Amino acid sequence: MIIRDEYTCPLELTHDITRGKWKPVILWLLGKEPLSLSQLEHNIKKITQKMLLEQLKKLISFGILSKQSFDGYPLKVEYCIV
Repeated sequence: MIIRDEYTCPLELTHDITRGKWKPVILWLLGKEPLSLSQLEHNIKKITQKMLLEQLKKLISFGILSKQSFDGYPLKVEYCIV
């Protein structure tokens, strides 16, 4: 996704970052509590794992989400809003 260099309003930046079908849903779910990938998949109907991972990666690159990995088996990863 391309982010513009200049904006006339802060809402333009917000729109560019959260644009799409899945990002608002992901942010809404993570606004309540940190969730694992499987919990997000379970709560978001009709999203593929590939699409979910892609959207999470974009939100992490914008600095909106963080990813926390826990040691042990099975591997556990949680996503939360920064």
